Amino acid sequence: MAGRHNDLTDVAGIRVGHYQRVGEGWLTGTTVVLSPPGTVGGVDVRGGGPCTRETDALAPGTLVEVVHAICLSGGSVYGLAAATGVTDWLGERGVGLPVGPNAGEVAPIVPAAGLYDLRPGAFDCRPDVAFGRSAAEAAARPGGLGPVALGSVGAGAGARAGGLKGGIGSASVVLEGGVTVAALVAVNSAGSPIDLATGELRAASFLLPGDMSGLGDLRRPEASDVAGAAARLSGVSPRVGNTVLVVVATDAEVSQPQCTRLAMAAHDGLARAVHPAHGLTDGDVVFAVATRSTPLASPQATSSLLQRAGTAHPAALGGLMAAGADAVARAVVRAVLFAEAVNGVPTYRDLYRSALTSVH
Repeated sequence: MAGRHNDLTDVAGIRVGHYQRVGEGWLTGTTVVLSPPGTVGGVDVRGGGPCTRETDALAPGTLVEVVHAICLSGGSVYGLAAATGVTDWLGERGVGLPVGPNAGEVAPIVPAAGLYDLRPGAFDCRPDVAFGRSAAEAAARPGGLGPVALGSVGAGAGARAGGLKGGIGSASVVLEGGVTVAALVAVNSAGSPIDLATGELRAASFLLPGDMSGLGDLRRPEASDVAGAAARLSGVSPRVGNTVLVVVATDAEVSQPQCTRLAMAAHDGLARAVHPAHGLTDGDVVFAVATRSTPLASPQATSSLLQRAGTAHPAALGGLMAAGADAVARAVVRAVLFAEAVNGVPTYRDLYRSALTSVH
């Protein structure tokens, strides 16, 4: 069952904010995820062309386990400047690791990743410090608690998914025992989320009731749409750079190394939804965060060794990892379905009108 908003904010305490500029040469944006105190984080990078900041700090065994925010941004390497805006915004509010004797002397931990969207917008129109600050402020406002805006917003404003318009997608699920796991994606993939031979979204089978959110029912598109779309998409030249950025969040009481395993497993959801994934020109990155407010129940008795270690049972952790991967696959589908056409880049709904039945 999906959570209340069916997005990342269904994990209590998680906030999401977007900021984007579109028009007059601009086609880019930034998305910020703010996490509550005590949130631990992990990361797994699979793409051959990553664009990241502070990912090494999240490796198991390093000094820092906590994450104060995550910044996803367009603008490729230039867009990583947005993370500085988030860091400054948090530091001004005293949020971060204490690093000095005086109040407010803190170092916010803000892992970040960028995606390539420097065309078709103007090359020098890209996110900067102000974008990060604005997205953080948006996350802090009441709307940051959800529902999350989907489609051509934030880091997904200039994103593409193969030859289609990409964007922001999110999905959540509440597991037996009350644990919530959710995903937010910025889909800017070189690979395609659709099977060109059938016009079907590759991960459509993972959708849960409510995932369409007023778009109607999803079905196999008619042959005429499939042929027309294939002809139009066959002439689309791939971008030089691409990337799918992912944040998986859970309230499960897991350790930081287990959070890293959650990030690793979540890449399976990306591989189900986009083909090919993790290519040489992709910067595919998954961040995972855990607020640790809900015990992760196990169908089996937890051994005394695991109890002493304060770690989740492998069987329960495996279920959490599988749910995270499924949430990512669903989030990718929702990103593609909710995208709006920008600068002539078509959407799935434009090309495959017969795939969507009447809205209820």
